Amino acid sequence: MSTIEDPSWHTVTVRVPFASPKHASIAKQAIEVDRELQPQVVKRTIEVDDDVLVATFKTLTVRLARLTVNAYLENVDLVVKTIGEFGEEAEHPPS
Repeated sequence: MSTIEDPSWHTVTVRVPFASPKHASIAKQAIEVDRELQPQVVKRTIEVDDDVLVATFKTLTVRLARLTVNAYLENVDLVVKTIGEFGEEAEHPPS
Protein backbone atom coordinates (compact mmCIF):
# COMPACT_ATOMS: atom_id res chain seq x y z
CA MET A 1 0.00 0.00 0.00
CA SER A 2 1.14 3.58 -0.66
CA THR A 3 2.41 5.79 2.10
CA ILE A 4 1.85 9.53 2.46
CA GLU A 5 5.40 10.21 1.15
CA ASP A 6 4.77 8.09 -1.94
CA PRO A 7 4.94 10.22 -5.13
CA SER A 8 1.75 8.58 -6.39
CA TRP A 9 -0.19 10.74 -3.91
CA HIS A 10 -1.64 13.99 -5.28
CA THR A 11 -1.20 17.17 -3.23
CA VAL A 12 -3.43 20.24 -3.35
CA THR A 13 -2.98 23.32 -1.16
CA VAL A 14 -5.78 25.87 -0.84
CA ARG A 15 -5.18 29.29 0.72
CA VAL A 16 -8.26 31.34 1.69
CA PRO A 17 -7.73 34.89 3.01
CA PHE A 18 -10.01 36.19 5.76
CA ALA A 19 -10.64 39.68 7.11
CA SER A 20 -8.67 38.91 10.27
CA PRO A 21 -6.61 36.18 11.92
CA LYS A 22 -9.51 35.66 14.33
CA HIS A 23 -11.91 34.87 11.47
CA ALA A 24 -9.39 32.47 9.92
CA SER A 25 -9.03 30.75 13.29
CA ILE A 26 -12.82 30.47 13.68
CA ALA A 27 -13.04 28.90 10.23
CA LYS A 28 -10.29 26.40 11.10
CA GLN A 29 -12.02 25.39 14.32
CA ALA A 30 -15.38 24.97 12.58
CA ILE A 31 -14.02 22.94 9.67
CA GLU A 32 -11.53 20.68 11.40
CA VAL A 33 -14.26 19.15 13.59
CA ASP A 34 -15.35 17.03 10.62
CA ARG A 35 -12.92 14.20 9.94
CA GLU A 36 -12.24 12.87 6.46
CA LEU A 37 -14.62 10.06 5.53
CA GLN A 38 -11.82 7.98 3.98
CA PRO A 39 -8.70 8.74 6.06
CA GLN A 40 -6.76 5.91 4.43
CA VAL A 41 -6.89 7.66 1.03
CA VAL A 42 -7.33 11.35 1.98
CA LYS A 43 -5.00 13.20 4.36
CA ARG A 44 -5.85 16.77 5.35
CA THR A 45 -4.01 19.40 7.34
CA ILE A 46 -5.48 22.79 8.16
CA GLU A 47 -3.56 25.68 9.66
CA VAL A 48 -3.81 29.44 10.02
CA ASP A 49 -1.08 31.70 8.66
CA ASP A 50 -1.89 35.20 9.93
CA ASP A 51 -5.29 35.90 8.28
CA VAL A 52 -5.08 33.03 5.78
CA LEU A 53 -6.63 29.61 6.22
CA VAL A 54 -4.31 27.06 4.61
CA ALA A 55 -5.51 23.54 3.85
CA THR A 56 -3.37 20.84 2.29
CA PHE A 57 -4.90 17.67 0.93
CA LYS A 58 -3.02 14.53 -0.09
CA THR A 59 -5.10 11.99 -1.99
CA LEU A 60 -4.51 8.78 -3.86
CA THR A 61 -6.42 9.89 -6.96
CA VAL A 62 -7.10 13.14 -8.78
CA ARG A 63 -10.82 12.44 -8.51
CA LEU A 64 -10.57 12.25 -4.72
CA ALA A 65 -8.61 15.52 -4.73
CA ARG A 66 -11.37 17.24 -6.68
CA LEU A 67 -14.15 15.86 -4.48
CA THR A 68 -12.32 16.63 -1.26
CA VAL A 69 -11.39 20.18 -2.23
CA ASN A 70 -14.93 20.83 -3.48
CA ALA A 71 -16.43 19.70 -0.14
CA TYR A 72 -13.87 21.77 1.75
CA LEU A 73 -14.68 24.90 -0.25
CA GLU A 74 -18.40 24.39 0.39
CA ASN A 75 -17.61 24.31 4.12
CA VAL A 76 -15.45 27.44 3.84
CA ASP A 77 -18.26 29.19 1.97
CA LEU A 78 -20.72 28.34 4.75
CA VAL A 79 -18.32 29.59 7.44
CA VAL A 80 -17.68 32.84 5.53
CA LYS A 81 -21.41 33.46 5.12
CA THR A 82 -22.04 32.70 8.80
CA ILE A 83 -19.26 35.04 9.94
CA GLY A 84 -20.61 37.70 7.58
CA GLU A 85 -24.11 37.32 8.97
CA PHE A 86 -23.41 36.89 12.68
CA GLY A 87 -19.73 37.69 13.28
CA GLU A 88 -19.98 41.28 14.46
CA GLU A 89 -23.17 40.68 16.43
CA ALA A 90 -21.74 37.62 18.15
CA GLU A 91 -18.63 39.57 19.21
CA HIS A 92 -20.63 42.54 20.47
CA PRO A 93 -23.98 41.33 21.88
CA PRO A 94 -26.56 44.01 22.73
CA SER A 95 -26.32 45.34 26.29
